[in-house]
Amino acid sequence: MRVLMLALVFSAIALPCLAQTVLKSEPLLLAPYEVALVQDAACPHGKVLKVTGAIRGLHRRKVCVALAAEQASLAVATP
Repeated sequence: MRVLMLALVFSAIALPCLAQTVLKSEPLLLAPYEVALVQDAACPHGKVLKVTGAIRGLHRRKVCVALAAEQASLAVATP
């Protein structure tokens, strides 16, 4: 019984963590291989800009990707 209750508690905590936050502006600092989703006018309607951080000396990778509404929440980037 304890194992079942523990599994339910962990699943309740883990499910909200699966959502990815969509930022309104691209972050200035991004760790290598870290991914940020940005709401950008360069991407068509229904898509967001996926920015992947790069190691020093290389450019960030930017790609427009489709994102379901239930997968993301809109937030404001904090400097």
